[in-house]
Amino acid sequence: MKKITTLSVLLCLLAGCSKLTVDNSVVTNFDLNRFLGDWYEIARYDHKFERRMEHTKASYVLRDDGKVTVLNTGVKNGKPKEAKGVAKLTDTPARLRVSFFGPFYSDYRVMLLDDDYQYALIGGGSDDYLWILSRTPQISAEVKSKILAEAKRRGYNPSKLIWVQQGDK
Repeated sequence: MKKITTLSVLLCLLAGCSKLTVDNSVVTNFDLNRFLGDWYEIARYDHKFERRMEHTKASYVLRDDGKVTVLNTGVKNGKPKEAKGVAKLTDTPARLRVSFFGPFYSDYRVMLLDDDYQYALIGGGSDDYLWILSRTPQISAEVKSKILAEAKRRGYNPSKLIWVQQGDK
């Protein structure tokens, strides 16, 4: 019995079983072709793979096989950094699976998207990930307020967001 319990806990940890404390449901109207292109990272929750990154930007390009090339660029400690990955579509259009590390994929959930595809609120499969993206390096106070209200309504803690320096770099 002890082996079964240990194995169950291990499988749960590997599969990402945890109690979700946020509403990370996705938008119902999503057009991948309109989403493609460049997005500036306005704010994010802190995580080790982007720690101390500034001037961050994500570019999404459709591949011939229907998957999406993801190129994240930024500056860390004054040096340019880049990470290339791939996203694949799921049965739910605004929920993609993204990988930067071989066969390991994570949820990428488009939770808020304005009608003109100019800003977005992105979450993951857990409450540990949150991003605010924009087609421009800055957002207006009105847009910021709207996005933060939506994040809070969904159970995210906006005070945990790191506001990314953008600019000419």
